[in-house]
Amino acid sequence: MIPSQQAISMKGIAMLLRIIAVVFSSVAAILSTVLPLIFHYSVSNMTIISVAFILLMGTLLTHGLLTHTFNDLTDYHSGTDEHSPGVLSGGSRVLQTKTMSVQSLTKLGITVSIFLLLMTGLFIFLDYSKFAILTLVGIWGAVSYSLKPFQLAYYPFIGEWFSLFPTMLLLGVAAPWILLDHIPLWAWQNALVNAIWCMAWVMVHHIPDRHADRKAQPVKRTSVVCSEDIFGSQAAKAPAILYFMFIGILAVWIAFTRPLAGIGVGILFIYSVYLTIKMNIDDVDDITKTEKLFLFFAFIIAIWLGIFVS
Repeated sequence: MIPSQQAISMKGIAMLLRIIAVVFSSVAAILSTVLPLIFHYSVSNMTIISVAFILLMGTLLTHGLLTHTFNDLTDYHSGTDEHSPGVLSGGSRVLQTKTMSVQSLTKLGITVSIFLLLMTGLFIFLDYSKFAILTLVGIWGAVSYSLKPFQLAYYPFIGEWFSLFPTMLLLGVAAPWILLDHIPLWAWQNALVNAIWCMAWVMVHHIPDRHADRKAQPVKRTSVVCSEDIFGSQAAKAPAILYFMFIGILAVWIAFTRPLAGIGVGILFIYSVYLTIKMNIDDVDDITKTEKLFLFFAFIIAIWLGIFVS
């Protein structure tokens, strides 16, 4: 009989989902533009809930399973996860703990990919072209971030802007795009803030792994590694601070038409920059504590923006 670690186990799937990160980023992005539809538009609540449910299932499959499966496989083969000291970083640990094997993880990635491609075909057949586009973009984010020939996560700034950002942005505007046939300004604003905030905390997420990433073959030259190599150790914080500064600019823009929304984002932006500056990059526990706060802030901001749309 094949050893148990060769099977696709439910425990392994639960570990791969990394549900806290998915809920506080992707699910939050969905809620941020679903809430205004419920409270400010004459769209059937059942219709809104149905669309939100489909988006939720999609994000669990693409962000939760596919992205993390491909990322775990790539980082396992390159060796970076083996050396990672991180608590939240360093992959799901399904391979390191022998909860799943490389073979079972590969099988899972292929199975989920085929299922999503079949769903794309079904959406096209049923004339649900927007759902088809969303699914394809989700697949692109997972594949391009980790798999060859793209492997964009291994290049500074490319991975977050060409894999992470488009998937998060489109997920953020998905509900109004589908239900209103246009995307209001508030939806663009909410989606931009949520997507870039996600990029900011991911930069903090990469800080504990920077030494392990240098040992990888090929070297995983993330934005954090690149910044530290060029400007010195404290510059490991620079990518996160840069993205938080983008949030600050967006907060000013939002405040002109939505004062409460803009002020709320601005307060958390300032506090997050302060936390990043004072964070000890050589203390994994301190980085983990800060990252958890940023995940919590991501959810708070998403809901805040979803409530204050005028």
